[in-house]
Amino acid sequence: MRNVSFTGHRDIDAKKIKPVLEETLCKLIESGTDMFFAGGAAGFDTLAAETVIDLRATYPWISLVLVLPCSPEEQTRSFNAAKKEAYYDILYSADKVEYVSEHYTEGCMKLRNQRLIDYADICVCCYDEKRSATGTGQTVRMAEKKGIDIINLF
Repeated sequence: MRNVSFTGHRDIDAKKIKPVLEETLCKLIESGTDMFFAGGAAGFDTLAAETVIDLRATYPWISLVLVLPCSPEEQTRSFNAAKKEAYYDILYSADKVEYVSEHYTEGCMKLRNQRLIDYADICVCCYDEKRSATGTGQTVRMAEKKGIDIINLF
């Protein structure tokens, strides 16, 4: 079995990316992937987690693990109401939730990103290489350093 971790930008065109993401995940599941790891950020992380949850109807054996940087209250502090609702829907639908840090710290996001890659055999991302100075860029570089497959849906 193989594990997939997600990383991606917060500002994405979800309508454009969702069908490609769904098709990619179906192919991965049909080739033996059953564990998916998401970091709880708004944008691509949320879309990816929601897609895994939706795909459980067809593939009931797949699992979603959230690897969160800190408590939900602290992670969603700057989220608007709709983003908070989506976050908590995912939180309650996850098969497992892991917290990297009890509280928000300066390095908790980087630790979360590293943990996502530590678990991963494949990184599915939505990464604009022009925006390399982001958490997504950092996570993709971690995946490259580990030498795992990277599927960029950008």
